Amino acid sequence: MTDADLLTRLRQGEHAAFDAIFRQWYEPVVRSANRILHEPGVAEEIAQDVFLELWRRRDQLPDGSSVAGYLVQAARNRALNHLRHLQVQKKSQLYVEALHEPAEHADADAHANELEGAMREAIAELPPRTREVFLLSRERNLKHSEIAAQLGVSVKAVEANMSRALRQLREKLAPFLHRAPDS
Repeated sequence: MTDADLLTRLRQGEHAAFDAIFRQWYEPVVRSANRILHEPGVAEEIAQDVFLELWRRRDQLPDGSSVAGYLVQAARNRALNHLRHLQVQKKSQLYVEALHEPAEHADADAHANELEGAMREAIAELPPRTREVFLLSRERNLKHSEIAAQLGVSVKAVEANMSRALRQLREKLAPFLHRAPDS
C-alpha cells in the first residue's frame, strides 16, 4: 500500500492505516528526535506526541502530503522546541542564582514567588486573543501554524499576537528584570 493510500485511509479515520503508519515510522521518528536531543526517553515521548497529533489532525492533512516528511518535520520541530524550553529554563535559573548570594536563599523564594505572581498577572492582563495565542505557544508548545489552524486565523495574525504579548510582558516585568538583588 502506498503512502497516498495510507493517508487517504487515515483521513477517513481508519485505525488500521494509523497502525500501519505507526509501525513503519515510529522508530525513524524516534531516531530523528534523538539526533537532536541525545535523550532517548524524551525522543520517545516526542514521537508519541507526534503520532497523537497526526491522529488528531488526520482530516487536516493536505492531499499529496508526505507521511514521512510530516512525521520527521514534526519530530524535528518538537525536539527543537524542547531544547528551546530547556534553554529558557536554564537562563531563568542562572538569572535567579545570579540575583542572590548564598546568604540570601531565604529571600530567593520570596522573589521567585513575587516574579511568578507578576508574570501570572501580566499574562492575565493581555488581551484575550493575545493571551490565548501566548499560552498555546508557551504552555502547549504549538507552532505558529498549529495555533493559526486551531484558532482559524492566519499565521501572520498569530505572529502579531505573539509580538504584542512579548512586548507587553517585557514592559510589565521590566522592574523585576532590572532590579538589584536586595531591593
